Formats: sequence, structure tokens, C-alpha cells
Amino acid sequence: MPAPADAPTALKARFPQVTDRASLDHPAVNVPAADLPAVLKYLRDEFAFDMLADVTAIDWAEGVSPRFTVVYHLLSTTSHAYLRLAANCASDAAPEVPSVVSLWPGANWHEREVYDMFGIKFAGHPDLRRILMWDEYPHFPLRKEFPLAGIETPLPDAAVVAETGAKAIAAPMMGGPFVAAPGEINLTEAEPRAKDESWSERREKPE
Repeated sequence: MPAPADAPTALKARFPQVTDRASLDHPAVNVPAADLPAVLKYLRDEFAFDMLADVTAIDWAEGVSPRFTVVYHLLSTTSHAYLRLAANCASDAAPEVPSVVSLWPGANWHEREVYDMFGIKFAGHPDLRRILMWDEYPHFPLRKEFPLAGIETPLPDAAVVAETGAKAIAAPMMGGPFVAAPGEINLTEAEPRAKDESWSERREKPE
């Protein structure tokens, strides 16, 4: 079996549309979305990239085209080599790439999370639905236009409302990035706070 380190060169020879991608850590390539299943199967079967470690995405922001890029991280558990693949979504309004659940069953939850947070669909996924937010949630929290403090949204579950007293939620989690004040070393005593505290500040004010 060829060495995983030779995979990028072999990929470009077998799939002419695959190109090198700038990377500061692991080898990385750009792959046309339509070629993803074939490329990933080739890497799994011929180069021992037997573990799909992660699937995530990038929103480059509104006005940038292509706006969305789906990113895959593969690991060879025999050689401990990593490879990163990136695929641009052809449509900015309805981003979509093929599902790879048939190659790695573990892709199921990875793809659902990307769909939930970015609104990117995975064609052929056996059960593509939200995994963190409720089905009717109208936003995609990791898109660039989603504010750090969230968007006030009515809770759909009467039981949650009854238990917590909250009738709406702004975001799945208070927005980061999280920072500590300059000079604070002991983070056990100086817990980092979010730069955007507006959600908490509104909650702390008396009704």
C-alpha cells in the first residue's frame, strides 16, 4: 500500500481537478465537491486514511463567492498521518456537498452538525436534521451574519419554558471569543469572559 505521505501527489495525478492548498500544519488539497466521494474512497482504500476525524465548514462572509467551504480531516491510524481536504459549495444561496456517510458511518453526526450550524446540506445523507438546535430554529449560529450575542428566538418546548421560566433564547451559548484580562495567569481564579456580554447584561437587569 502506498505511503500516506504520497497521497497528495497521487491524488493530483488521478483527479486532475485536485489542487494543493496552503497549510501551516498538515498536507492539504482542494477538491471539487462533486469528486468528494470518489476522492475520499480512494484515500481510505489506497492510502489507509481509515478515520474521518472531523468535518467542519468555513463561512467566508456574505459577498464572498464561493461563500462556503466544507473541510474534512482524515487520519491514518497506522501511520498517524493527517490530510486535510477542502471543497467549495457551488451555490452560496443553497450550499450543498455530497454526503460521505456511506464511506464512514461516523460522518452522520459530523454532517448534521455542519448542517445545523452553517445550513450546508449533504446530499444523500440518511437522516439530515438538526442535531443541537430544534428543527424549527430559523438561524444558523456559525454563519458570519449571526451576532455573537445571538438572536432572541421563542422556545418551542412548553416544558422547557415551565421549568426555566425563560420564554426565549438568544443563542445556543453566549458568544465568544473568550478572553482573560492582561496579566491574568491563573485562569482557575480568573475565568475568561466573552467579549460580547450584552446577552448576560440584559438578563442581569431586573424586570
